[in-house]
Amino acid sequence: MIRRLFYLSLGAFLAFWVMRRLQALHPDHVARRTAEGAAGMLRRVRDFTSDVFGEAAERETELRTRFGLDNPDDSNR
Repeated sequence: MIRRLFYLSLGAFLAFWVMRRLQALHPDHVARRTAEGAAGMLRRVRDFTSDVFGEAAERETELRTRFGLDNPDDSNR
């Protein structure tokens, strides 16, 4: 009796799990998850590029200060 109850509950669980997986494959769900994933990736790329440009501007300022390229009396330009 216990074995039958175990297999009955296992079958119900597997049926529930399979139904949830099949619902997740519905085209609307797939499209929404893809769009959300692309938006998240775009957000991460924007954050990365803003960090890179900020660090590059800082480094350029440091180098200009070190080599004296910001002097107003520099007439070599």
